[in-house]
Amino acid sequence: MHEVILQVEGVSKSFPGVKALDNVSFDLRRGEVHALVGENGAGKSTLMKILSGVYQPDSGTVRFKEREVRFHDSSQARDAGIGIIYQELNLIPHLSVSANIFIGREPRTWMGTLDERRMNADATAILDRLNLRLDPAIRLNRLPISKQQMVEIAKALSYDSEVLIMDEPTSALTESEIDELFTVIHALRDRGVGIIYISHRLEELKHIVDRISIFRDGHHVSTDDYAALTLGEIVNRMVGRKLENQFPARSNVPTTEKILEVKGIRREGILHDISFDLFRGEILGVAGLMGAGRSELARAIFGADPMDGGEVRMGGRRLSLRSPSDSIRAGIAYLSENRKQEGLAVKMVPENITMANVARSPRGWGSSPAPGRCRPAAATWTSSPYGPRASGRS
Repeated sequence: MHEVILQVEGVSKSFPGVKALDNVSFDLRRGEVHALVGENGAGKSTLMKILSGVYQPDSGTVRFKEREVRFHDSSQARDAGIGIIYQELNLIPHLSVSANIFIGREPRTWMGTLDERRMNADATAILDRLNLRLDPAIRLNRLPISKQQMVEIAKALSYDSEVLIMDEPTSALTESEIDELFTVIHALRDRGVGIIYISHRLEELKHIVDRISIFRDGHHVSTDDYAALTLGEIVNRMVGRKLENQFPARSNVPTTEKILEVKGIRREGILHDISFDLFRGEILGVAGLMGAGRSELARAIFGADPMDGGEVRMGGRRLSLRSPSDSIRAGIAYLSENRKQEGLAVKMVPENITMANVARSPRGWGSSPAPGRCRPAAATWTSSPYGPRASGRS
């Protein structure tokens, strides 16, 4: 049996009106991948934030390498050897790979200037441990998201992390990129790193997981060897009941009324003669690997990116989509793939709710629209691969 490196005993944590964790226990062994699963609100993120020093428990104990610890911030946990990789990467796109790995502790020359040669060499040594062939001097935003995630792992390992917490690491990866990540996870496990792996993609756990802990409503339900449970048993424990039908029958049927027509949309090198129809009451899925053009198609229909050809019609009327405001006026809303970067003004809750149509805001921003009509949205600045642009949001 592997040595227990991290142990949680009777931990509870409450927020106003919510008990996020109730007398929870959990342990992680050195050199294992331990999955932590549960529905949204089960308490997974709260426990991980306690382990990484973001939150402090109301009661209970956390032991790391047989010593009781209480981290008061994330830097204490990181320096002790517990690293966490969030679903949203904590990196700086315009800096190099090596600068991201060693940010805040960059090596210096005897004159006090940045020693880029040494920093690149140290970064290469860490990347080699992960069998990653990356140029440490390349700017991070030139790498695909999968490689950026590897840089995040390298950054955690540069602190000699013995425990690595991974929160939904495959949410934005293609199948080949997931395979690459799993190869790195296996290498880390072989080196004795204990990994807590959080994911809603239950079918992928069989490839890497040794044990699985299930949480529900702030309670620890069970911990078992992964091979001892079926996928159905895992789901039943997560929801607290037996699911007879995971895919309920639809309660409504789309009409034959064509509400949106997309004809021959083209954009050089990105979109090639895309056409489809959408009917009122219908949910139309658009699938494909990363880079296939899914997001680019959505942005083009919303007016956020230009089109070289083609047309979009609603109710039989051709739309002129020169900006997101045109699309919002026509009744098209868009939820971006990257909510934090392109869809939200972080920490501005009421403004986010109303900025797509400030004319109807109860604050009285702007004059009221005519009855039954939607005024153009106020412009908000967002980033895109093609530079900042003014756009509406809904």
